[in-house]
Amino acid sequence: MTTPTGAGSEPARGVLPVPSEAVTSSTTDPSAASTTDPGALPQRNGSRAYPSAVSPLTPPATRAHLVFDPFDPTWSSDPFPLYSDLRERAPIHRNEMGFWVVARHADCLAVLRDRRASSDSLNVAVERMPEGFRTPMVEDDPVAQAMLDMRPFLFRDPPDHTRLRGLVSKAFTPKVVESLREGTQRVVDELLDAALERDEVDLVEAFAYPLPVRVICDLLGVPLEDQDRFREWSHALARGLDPDFLLTEEVIAARGEAVLQFAQYFFELLADRKRHPGEDLLSRLVAAEDGGTVLSETEMLSTCILLLVAGHETTVNLIAGGTLALLRHPDQLERFRTDPGVARSGVEEMLRYVSPVQLTGRALTESCEFGGVEFAAGDFAMLLLASGNHDPEQFENPETFDVARQPNNHLGFGFGIHHCLGAPLARMEAQVALTSLVRRAPDLALTVDDVAYKSNVVLRGMESLPVALRG
Repeated sequence: MTTPTGAGSEPARGVLPVPSEAVTSSTTDPSAASTTDPGALPQRNGSRAYPSAVSPLTPPATRAHLVFDPFDPTWSSDPFPLYSDLRERAPIHRNEMGFWVVARHADCLAVLRDRRASSDSLNVAVERMPEGFRTPMVEDDPVAQAMLDMRPFLFRDPPDHTRLRGLVSKAFTPKVVESLREGTQRVVDELLDAALERDEVDLVEAFAYPLPVRVICDLLGVPLEDQDRFREWSHALARGLDPDFLLTEEVIAARGEAVLQFAQYFFELLADRKRHPGEDLLSRLVAAEDGGTVLSETEMLSTCILLLVAGHETTVNLIAGGTLALLRHPDQLERFRTDPGVARSGVEEMLRYVSPVQLTGRALTESCEFGGVEFAAGDFAMLLLASGNHDPEQFENPETFDVARQPNNHLGFGFGIHHCLGAPLARMEAQVALTSLVRRAPDLALTVDDVAYKSNVVLRGMESLPVALRG
């Protein structure tokens, strides 16, 4: 059984005091995980709140059981000190809300590579989870059933995951992606030409966002002029990747509306590709067959939505976050600018140090053990990938940003069968974007002392990145 170390030390904000029973086997009575009546808890932005370090209404006795407090805004603004505290004091624990939290690299990796760890939330025993863990499905509700059927392969297990991923994986092989490098360089040069005329820009708006959008639109065959139509839908889906119990009713509703809008958009676009096929990925999906079985309409729609949204949201945060890391480490910025040999390792270090994807979740389909702790079938584990990426047991001097770091076995793209399909594309885009940026803007500098982060917990990224491009 794993027990927390340093339990007597003062916890960081957002990581609550650890009682000895917080790290325990899940084979105990799940109802014992909560000692507070949820109905008595305060409301949070229109949705039910749960015990929180930042809630003055939360009883002190409840605070002592929570340990990982996902409602604390520090988890999106500056989570890394909190991760350090968790790895030290409660590396694997079941918090007051009923789910497991896993903070070390080795343990996250062990769960990710285990076939008993499912990406399908339907395998979670929801009675052990907080109210609102998963938006309830209404019987005989065709819209709710359609939303369930439209889960992308990211949230499915084999054999459906294997079949659907296999139909698009050939478009993202390193060889195919490398053939896109020249075209990506042209887009980068065009965006930098425009930005350099303005001297000072929001780098997210002027560079980090439009680049991956244009690349994925071109790959899919989505008209670039439609990007304003789907920008807000995409943001709503990215925000909606956070666990439902962290979201307000308005955010959940916006996510559902975004799925419906995207579905209608791609329904029309795919119908056009059936009449007028081209060389793009949408045309290949329309014509794709797997063992003689054509993709169903819902499978095609969910796959298109996933490719478009995942094809740019995380890359935006990688490019912007990587730029900020370089600016805050001038010696590494200079080496990245002058040494072509660290272009690839530098981007890998940004994936580790910045960690655009902070966490992921897995449901256990069987009883199993990780890190000396027993998990039961139906348990849900929240894997803090960004914490694993800063684990001193895996990385020497993990809080040091080193563009030449070797080895670098980060979890930035996950691991196992759900390893990020678009990893080669994101790597290539970041390499081209950031090497070009620092070369063409040698006087690049921040124009603010602090940057503001979005409230997203899963996909961590900045609202904006104001910079001066000329000295």
